[in-house]
Amino acid sequence: MPAIEVHALTKIYANLTAVDQVSFEVAEGEFVGILGPNGAGKTTLLEMVEGLRRPDSGTAEVLGLAVWPRNPSLLPRIGVQLQASSFFERLTAREQIRTFAALYGAMDATADQWLEQVGLVDKADTRVEDLSGGQAQRLSIACALVHDPEVLFLDEPTAALDPQARRNLWDLLSGLNESGRTVVLTPHYMDEAEVLCDRVAIMDSGRILELDSPAALVRGLDAPARITVAPGQISRDEAADISGVDEVQESVDGVVLTTRDPAHVVARLAEHDQLDGVRVHTGTLEDVFLDLTGREYRA
Repeated sequence: MPAIEVHALTKIYANLTAVDQVSFEVAEGEFVGILGPNGAGKTTLLEMVEGLRRPDSGTAEVLGLAVWPRNPSLLPRIGVQLQASSFFERLTAREQIRTFAALYGAMDATADQWLEQVGLVDKADTRVEDLSGGQAQRLSIACALVHDPEVLFLDEPTAALDPQARRNLWDLLSGLNESGRTVVLTPHYMDEAEVLCDRVAIMDSGRILELDSPAALVRGLDAPARITVAPGQISRDEAADISGVDEVQESVDGVVLTTRDPAHVVARLAEHDQLDGVRVHTGTLEDVFLDLTGREYRA
């Protein structure tokens, strides 16, 4: 049985179809990302799957249970970190997470452990309104995890985090997934999807355009490779004479060769001792995103 099963889920606001007949499944223990520009319908879709928003049509099940009408028996089994965090006013970070823990029957010691996990021990006695944006984001994630949920929904969890905090959170999320939890993530950055996710859904205009592993999505794009040779290593004419090179351009970084046979081209460069400083750029998930949506990535 899938951990999440969505069928023809639809949400319409006046003349706007925010989510349009979306169907997908997430296997137990899978880490799935949902990518899309602003207005693609990501947050609306997640809120319906979480049971926070009523769909106009279609169904969503989590752990074999319908999420709407809101199902109280499902709530202790899922964790939700929303895009906008809401906390009880005038409580410290420690009081906040202990309150969340108490609502789910978890111990204070467990709450304190999660404060440590997200690096907020030194802010335990700070009121939530005095936390920075990144600190509040980390507290929100800890509150979503304090009751040890089986399925975790995270909406842009690394927004407002500095690079080190982002990497620490990646390690935390990878560990959670490796322990058997199912995770659904709307990434704030494209590289998060490539690093963390087993599969990625690319969504635009309320529809899922593609859903596959990052590697399979890139392979399906069939994008050419770009090989940059450092200045002074090869002339433009020499590069153009290499079989398999489709295009040659010059830049401040050197000579850029575009090819669909990078292995052959690199081998030819090696034969002439021209590999010093060579960089090979293959297709990326961002290339797939741009190809499908025609827009730059905006979380």
